[in-house]
Amino acid sequence: MMAGVGVMPIRVDGNATKSLESAFLSPKIPVSSSSSKLLLGCYKGRLPDVSLVQKRSSDFGNNRLTVRNSISVDKRGVSSKISDEDYAENFRPPHITDVFDIPARPSTFCAKTSLPLPEGRQVNRWSTNLGKMFVHEDDRVLLKTIKYASPTSAGAECMDGECRFQHQWVARAGPRSKIFFDPAEVNAAIVTCGGLCPGLNDVIRQIVLTLDCYGVENIRGISNGYRGFFEENLHDIPLSRKIVQNIHLEGGSLLGVSRGGSKTSDIVDSIERKGINMLFVLGGNGTHAGALAIHNECHKRGRKVVVVGVPKTIDNDILLMDRTFGFDTAVEEAQKAINAAYIEATSAYNGVGIVKLMGRQSGFIAMHASLASGQVDVCLIPEVKFTVDGPEGMLQHVQYLLETKGRAIICVAEGAGQDLMANLSNSTDASGNPVLGDIGVHLTKEVKNHFKNIGVAADVKYIDPTYMIRACRANASDRILCAVLGQNAVHAGFAGFTGVTVGIANNHYVLLPIPEVIAYARNVDPNSRMWHRCLTSTGQPDFV
Repeated sequence: MMAGVGVMPIRVDGNATKSLESAFLSPKIPVSSSSSKLLLGCYKGRLPDVSLVQKRSSDFGNNRLTVRNSISVDKRGVSSKISDEDYAENFRPPHITDVFDIPARPSTFCAKTSLPLPEGRQVNRWSTNLGKMFVHEDDRVLLKTIKYASPTSAGAECMDGECRFQHQWVARAGPRSKIFFDPAEVNAAIVTCGGLCPGLNDVIRQIVLTLDCYGVENIRGISNGYRGFFEENLHDIPLSRKIVQNIHLEGGSLLGVSRGGSKTSDIVDSIERKGINMLFVLGGNGTHAGALAIHNECHKRGRKVVVVGVPKTIDNDILLMDRTFGFDTAVEEAQKAINAAYIEATSAYNGVGIVKLMGRQSGFIAMHASLASGQVDVCLIPEVKFTVDGPEGMLQHVQYLLETKGRAIICVAEGAGQDLMANLSNSTDASGNPVLGDIGVHLTKEVKNHFKNIGVAADVKYIDPTYMIRACRANASDRILCAVLGQNAVHAGFAGFTGVTVGIANNHYVLLPIPEVIAYARNVDPNSRMWHRCLTSTGQPDFV
C-alpha cells in the first residue's frame, strides 16, 4: 500500500542527529533549527499571488516528498530528548502549498446564512461581518496536560527517564479566514471504509451540509469503501443537502462499507478520471494508511487534491485522541447486554453471565462498559494476560463468587485470551486483521466443564451483542462529536490541509498528520488509572 520506506534525520540532544525509519511519506517545509518557537504550520509564503503552477522538485531540494516520522510516543527505543522544534514539525499538518503554488482567497464560509432566503429578501450570503467565526492559523492545542513527577506514577507517559514535561502542540481545527479552493471548482467525494460504526451517517451528513455552506455543488459518495473507486458494478451516489437531511436518523452507512480492495494506483486513476479534488475518508487505522498512500500518490502525479480523514473506530484505538465516534454509543449499548446477563445470573441458581464485546487489540469498550455497569465481576481485555485454570485462575475466582454471592458476571473483549485457544489459524480478513478465535464461546465451555467436573450445578448464559452494538444509531454524545468532526474535515480541506485527520484531543478539536495517529494501535495501559478504577469496581484479582 505505502509508496516506500525512507529515513528522516531527527534532532536529538541539540546538534546530534538520529535517523528514524518510517514508511510514511509526506511533503513538508523545513523548520529552522535555530528557532525556539513551535512552528505549527509555517504559513509564511503560503499565500502567494501567483497562478496554479506546480513547484519543481528542485524547489524542495533533492527529495520533494520527504519522509515524515511518527514521534508522538516513544516506541522506537530512542531514549534521548527530542526538541520542541522536532515535535512542532512532526505535528505540523501538511498543506497543499507545500507542493503547489496556490493563491489564497477569502473564505466563502458563513454559518449565518447558509439556506436560500424567501423570495423578495436579499442578503449578502458571504457577509464580511462574521465576528469571531474563524480560528487563527497559529492557534494551537496542547496534547498532554499532566506533568508526571516520576515514571512510576500511575499512567505516566514519559518521553525520557527523567519524565520531563514535553510541550506537544498541535493545530487547532476549525474554519480559516483564507481558503485555497474556489467552491465552484470543488469536486468533493466521501468514502466510508472498514466495518460499520454508529455515527457514519451523521458524519456524512455534516460533511455535505458544510460543503453546501461553502457553496459546493458537486458532491458524490463512493459506494462500498475503496472498492467503489475501481469496481465497475459500483456507482457513485450524488449527494446534496436534501438527500442527506434525515440520514442521521438511521444506523449504518448511506454509502455502504467494505474491507480491503484498496489498490492505491487504481484509486488515484479513478480520482483523476472523476476530477475529484477534495476527498474525505472515514475509517480506522488501515483506512487512514490508505488515505495517506492516496495523498502521496496524488502529489507524486501532480494532482491538486486534498485528502482529509475522519477517524472511525468503535474500539477507540486511534492514537492521541480522547475518543473516536461510535465509542460512547458502543459503551451505552453494551449496558443492555450486561444488564441482561446480570438478570439471568441473579435469577438462576449459581448463575454465570458471560458477555463478549468488541475490541480486537484494545479493551476500551469492555473496560468502560464494565465500569459503567457496576454489575461486572470479571473484566478481561487483550492487554492483560490471564489464566483460566489453576489456584490463581479465573475459574477459581468464579467458583468463589458463586460460593459468596451466588452469581458471577464476566465481560470479555473479543481479542482477549487468544493465546488460550488451541488450533487457531494464522489467516487474516480483507483488512489484514488476524481472524480471532471466539473467546466468548471458549470461556462458556470452560466454565461449564469446570463446574460439571467438580459436581456443582451452574447455569451459564452467553450473550454476544457485537453486531447489535455497531449497527445502531449513534447516541446524543456521539452525534455531537460526529457533527463537529464532519464540519472540521471540510474546514481543513478548504484551508488546504491534506494528509491529515480531524479529532478531539484534550477536549479540543485538532488537526493531526495521519502518520502520527496510525503508527500503531492505541491500547489500554494496564498501569493507567482507568484500568485501576475498573479493577476497583469489579474486585477481581490478577489471574496469573
